Amino acid sequence: MIYLMLADGFEEVEAMAPVDVLRRAGADLKTVGVTGRMVTGAHGVPMQADCTPEEVDLATADMVILPGGMPGTKNLYASAFVRDAIQYCIDHDKYVAAICAAPSVVLGGMGLLQGKEATCYPGMEDGMAGANAQPKPYCIAGKIITGRAAGAAFDFALALCAVLKGEAVAEQVRRDIVYVG
Repeated sequence: MIYLMLADGFEEVEAMAPVDVLRRAGADLKTVGVTGRMVTGAHGVPMQADCTPEEVDLATADMVILPGGMPGTKNLYASAFVRDAIQYCIDHDKYVAAICAAPSVVLGGMGLLQGKEATCYPGMEDGMAGANAQPKPYCIAGKIITGRAAGAAFDFALALCAVLKGEAVAEQVRRDIVYVG
């Protein structure tokens, strides 16, 4: 199961691109409303999450995804559940993916990027202490995948798809959505 964490103030594109791409690929993905079942994005778009933290079984987690956005990223980091889910994935060799401000605020805040190639929203690289910051659409460093920003959301989502479902499936989704990036 893939769990995409949503907190009030999330960046809508960074959440919905992975949800759309991964569900098209046939992945089992649930959105988790960390701040409640109804979550409002950074640009005022409301979204009903599939479940709340109390309904999540981390033992089924293959990946946790963290969209960026403000104050959504800070709200994710403030959640003990989110930090526990990330640590569970790290401890059990599962994937953790974060985009935009989330690599800096959440993964960097947890000290998970030391010595790893990573990317984040431009200007937030200092939060990724010890990381080898790259200005790429996404970076894959073992089981940690980071994305740059909303403009790279589909590149990030397709990278997640390739890691989880294989390059052939990612290429099929790329063709299906007529991705030209």
